[in-house]
Amino acid sequence: MEILAFGVQADERPLIETAFAPHHDIRCLDVFLSEDTAPIAAGYEIISTSVNASLDNRVLQTLAAGGTQMIAQRSTGFNNIDLQVAERLGLTVARVSYYSPYSVAEFAWTLATAVNRRIVRASNRTRDFDFRLDGLMGRDLRGRTAGVLGTGKIGEAFTRIAHGFGMNLLGWDVTQNPACVELGMKYVDVDDKERLFAESDLISLHVPLLPETRHIIDANALRAMRDDAILVNSSRGGLIDTDALVRELRAGRFTGVGLDVYEAEAGLFFLDKSLEAVEDDTLARLVTFPNVVVTSHQAYYTVDAVSQIIETTVQNVLDYQAGHRSENVLVPAAPAG
Repeated sequence: MEILAFGVQADERPLIETAFAPHHDIRCLDVFLSEDTAPIAAGYEIISTSVNASLDNRVLQTLAAGGTQMIAQRSTGFNNIDLQVAERLGLTVARVSYYSPYSVAEFAWTLATAVNRRIVRASNRTRDFDFRLDGLMGRDLRGRTAGVLGTGKIGEAFTRIAHGFGMNLLGWDVTQNPACVELGMKYVDVDDKERLFAESDLISLHVPLLPETRHIIDANALRAMRDDAILVNSSRGGLIDTDALVRELRAGRFTGVGLDVYEAEAGLFFLDKSLEAVEDDTLARLVTFPNVVVTSHQAYYTVDAVSQIIETTVQNVLDYQAGHRSENVLVPAAPAG
């Protein structure tokens, strides 16, 4: 059987081909799954997609009509998939429920330290042989407070690094993580996120994007934060109200903001738009602030994490063919007959 994989990055392709080789042929495409590209999947029982694929009603209808029966998404997040429609159409959907949490946690810290120590500005200056230190002063992190929203596997890994920096630890989650408590983390009440915002020097987001977490960082949350706070988001763009963030940045607030995700990133991230006019006014404004660093959803992008993602995707395909259902299945196979 040949499997069709959409949205495969150049670095990712040899890993996918090697992992699938003992089991199935795989055709890798660099285009993302969308309404325009969905017809390519005609005749493929199994397809694999990336997190920036669009699997809405129309796309899923096209896939089902073309004979697709199983979608193996190469990501943990699945807010891009209409699961109700998939179930109605009898499509099996699986994701990767776990991969290296260190890849994302370490990158979140890369963003935090980059904005704190003005690394991008310093690098740009030295390329022009400008070696002044004006405007490059940062702060020690030791003794300051790290506020962690979401203390699951990635949040815990982020917390361990914060502990290594010698920071005070403040957490928010619906369930307390004993490992974080052992590190000295104090949790705020679930209904009192504002306390974390008000007391933290560094705030990092590690919660999934759900209806109840969408814009968890809204205008009120941003106003509750310290003027010199650092805000990092390596989870999902929709957690932050970007328009509200831009308003606060225009007012001169925050030491730094590091964003690896953006709420309107679909159709932008993972693509080369350098020769096109920027139509997203909010993003265009956001990247002009000297205290903001925006990267293109690359926190997960290490050989360790991507290899785990691909290995799990292969296993999801094998489980589907064997009729097994694992924790990765979001929509199970339709009953026979």
